[in-house]
Amino acid sequence: MSYVLDSWAVMAWLMGVEPARRYVRGLLEKAATGRIELWMNMINVGEIFYLLLKRNQRDQAEQLIKDIGTSLPIKTVLPDREFILEAARLKGQYAISYADAFAAITAIRFDSPLVTGDPEFQVVSGLRMNWIGAPPKAV
Repeated sequence: MSYVLDSWAVMAWLMGVEPARRYVRGLLEKAATGRIELWMNMINVGEIFYLLLKRNQRDQAEQLIKDIGTSLPIKTVLPDREFILEAARLKGQYAISYADAFAAITAIRFDSPLVTGDPEFQVVSGLRMNWIGAPPKAV
């Protein structure tokens, strides 16, 4: 089984937002033992990096970049040309951010649930989600 993390999930984990922190920690523990795979698009890794920098958490941002794929069992996806165009098509179809389009396309391509609490994703049809935020609003 595999899961795709979006930036919302990782930021909630880093900031200690419950129940997201506990859920993501559990996924990390399972991935560390090989029971599941965790994936993240590099566009979303970059998004977390700049969000941490905006919060004046440069050391945490730099450490996260070093830890992903090493001490953190998160595998990354570097988008190629076709991947970028798929994300752009999704962005053109739905009112989501460009970075969120990469998370969504990663989950769709991997046929895996997207772990998120970002309400933007609620509009994307065909996207499986493991919701870890506030209860989603009816669309």
